[in-house]
Amino acid sequence: MSVVESRSRLGEAAAAFTSNWRNHNLRRAQLSFLGAWTAEWAFTVGLGVVAYDDGGAVALGLVGLLRMLPSALLAPVLSPFADRGRRERVLVVVSSLRGIATATAAATVAVGGPVMVVYALAVLSTMAATLFRPAHSALLPTLCRTGHELASANVVRGMLDSVSTLIGPLMAAVLLAVTDVSVVFAVAAGASFVAALLLLRVRYDAPPRPAAIRPPDLLGEAVEGLRAVRQSRDLQLILWLAAAQSLTRGALTVFSVVVAVSLLDTGDAGVGALMTAVGVGAVAGSLGASFLAGASRLGAWFAVGVALWGLPIALIGVVPHEAVALVLLSFVGVGNALIDVAGFTLIGRLTPDAVLARVFGVLESLVTVSIGLGAILASTLVEWFGIRAALVSIGLLCPVLAVAAWRRLRTLDRSVGDLDLDVGLLQRVPMLQPLPLPAIEQLARGLEPVTVPAGQAVVTQGELGDRYYVIVAGQADVIGDGRVVATLGPGEGFGEIALLRRTRRTATVVARDALHLQTLSPDRFLAAVLGYTPSSRAAEAAVEDQLHRYAPEDPDEELPPAP
Repeated sequence: MSVVESRSRLGEAAAAFTSNWRNHNLRRAQLSFLGAWTAEWAFTVGLGVVAYDDGGAVALGLVGLLRMLPSALLAPVLSPFADRGRRERVLVVVSSLRGIATATAAATVAVGGPVMVVYALAVLSTMAATLFRPAHSALLPTLCRTGHELASANVVRGMLDSVSTLIGPLMAAVLLAVTDVSVVFAVAAGASFVAALLLLRVRYDAPPRPAAIRPPDLLGEAVEGLRAVRQSRDLQLILWLAAAQSLTRGALTVFSVVVAVSLLDTGDAGVGALMTAVGVGAVAGSLGASFLAGASRLGAWFAVGVALWGLPIALIGVVPHEAVALVLLSFVGVGNALIDVAGFTLIGRLTPDAVLARVFGVLESLVTVSIGLGAILASTLVEWFGIRAALVSIGLLCPVLAVAAWRRLRTLDRSVGDLDLDVGLLQRVPMLQPLPLPAIEQLARGLEPVTVPAGQAVVTQGELGDRYYVIVAGQADVIGDGRVVATLGPGEGFGEIALLRRTRRTATVVARDALHLQTLSPDRFLAAVLGYTPSSRAAEAAVEDQLHRYAPEDPDEELPPAP
């Protein structure tokens, strides 16, 4: 790579972070995620101490299972709430509920209350947390304008996720060394409340939502998320690979203990060392993933991330030495960072905004179930075939699947690249520039190409308006009442006056040379442009400007109502 290319990549990496900081809505949403996930990790450490003191390893495992089951069962059912209204409000409610539950747990421990109450509050906190990541994942695209900005947002969130896995447990460890569990819970509660307060200041134009269903049909709405996944082979591929990675992640929770104690003979301290290596790799991987914000090969990098989740584990079974294991597991952390950036970005680009939170809810449920299955599978294989055989067999799962999916993922990259070209074309039109990424991508998916030879009319003055046009290549003359009033070129659109004002065409547009166009149906165009206040105002200003420059005969003659 040349010096110029290296500097360009560094510039893109830096832009991934600075763009999030300059966008005040993204900044608040990201800091809220950091607060919420730091609280989650600190609370998890404190709860583990309570459970272990209460009933040893058996209680610790049971409490973990009780916290996991609600996520698997409720994520698809609760996620429709985030698709019904403003997603930041859902996150405020979720963070507030988590804060209240955690603060109550702190008070219970402080006064020596029943430990079962603490467990019940932990389950309640987890039920609220189930909706946080799907809603937050669905909120980010709405706060972005381009695919690059969305990738940058996922880079930053992946970094914050990695950082929270370090500072949450570290904060809990420091507090436990000088105080007790009640203080850990209290600090975690405070972090949850701060997360809620940050989201209260998020301001943006939300897309139009369907009227609320009364009574709510949560199961029916959840099925719509499943239907969206079933209708997209690309989404299915991403989700199944994520499930394979999560299964390996569940297996790692078993392997980290068994390998340290029985294979490497490093004792309990070795367990912490192995998992710390994963955390260090995740932070380093997140920094490296910042170079991918402007990349056009997210599918390929997603495959690399999936492969890195398994291959190092398999190699530990082949070369069972402590130093080697620490280095290899750091690469697992790198793979996790790649998956966070590429996977969440691709899902956000492939899924319609109306069901985005529900699809992320499906992902959350699938991940949780897979983690549980991975832990069970790993313990079974260790019992039946030994540690090294279990490491190799489970470790090879993700690399094999990544290789098998490579061609499909590269095809997906090309389709996303084509979509970016169409999005870039539409964003050159001033009235469409204010649209958030999900809205303009929906427009881009509805584009239909048209070619018009030189000298032929594209639209004729006085006829009914049935399409909106954007010029890809070539030039066109706008002729009103027999005279040329304007010449249009690539990136310019026409036809909006008849659609927005419900009038007949106010001018004739003739191809000056071979004209390549992309067209939109009235339903798609009007739903997007009029669905957001900034774009609606921009469209009205554009229409007024055009009518001011050229006043055709009877421009405001309205058409009869549609039947």
